[in-house]
Amino acid sequence: MNSDLYYYTIEKPSVAEFKDKGSRFLAYAFPISNVEDFKKHLQELKKEHPKAVHHCFAYRLGLDGNNFRVSDDGEPNGTAGKPILNVIDSKQMTNVLVVVVRYFGGTLLGVPGLINAYKSATAMAFQVVPIIQKSVEINYELQFDYTRMNDVMVILKQCNCNIIKQENQLFSIVQMGVPKVRLEEVLSKLKDLHTVDVKRC
Repeated sequence: MNSDLYYYTIEKPSVAEFKDKGSRFLAYAFPISNVEDFKKHLQELKKEHPKAVHHCFAYRLGLDGNNFRVSDDGEPNGTAGKPILNVIDSKQMTNVLVVVVRYFGGTLLGVPGLINAYKSATAMAFQVVPIIQKSVEINYELQFDYTRMNDVMVILKQCNCNIIKQENQLFSIVQMGVPKVRLEEVLSKLKDLHTVDVKRC
C-alpha cells in the first residue's frame, strides 16, 4: 500500500468499557478531520461525564506524523495519553481521536495498571468498529457557470471526489477533496470543460 495515497481510519464513532478494581474506563473513538472536531468531541464528553475524574485522550491527524496530541489529564505522567496513542499508531491509523473517561473505583492501580487499562480500553473501542482505508485527498476549489453543474458533478462522482462545500448563485463554487490517486485524471477532465476555473485550496 502506498502510504501517501491512502490512510487508515475508523468508519464511525465507537465506545467500549474496561473495568479494573472498581475503576471504569470508557473509551470513545471518533474519526476526525481537524482540531475543531477534537475540541467539540472532548467538550461533549466532559458535559456527558461531569463526575468522571479524568478525561484522557490522544489523537493523530494528517500523514506527516507530526500532528498529534496526548493528555494524561491528571493521571501520572505517561500512563494514559501515550498508551492511547500507541494503540492508534500500532494500527497505523490517522484522523482518529480516542478519549478515555475514567471513573475512579477507590483502589489505586499503579503505573503498570493504568497503562494497561488505558491501552486495553482503547484497543476494545477499535475492536467494535470497522477500520477502513481512505484515499488521501487534496482540496481544490472550482468556479463555473451554473449551467455546467451537471458536467462537473458527473466528473466528481465518477472519480470519487468528496464535496466539502457548495454554493450556487450565478456562478457555482464547489470546494472538494480529490483523491490523490486520481488527481491527474480529475484535473484533466475538468480542464476539458474549459469554462471551469480550478484552484488549489
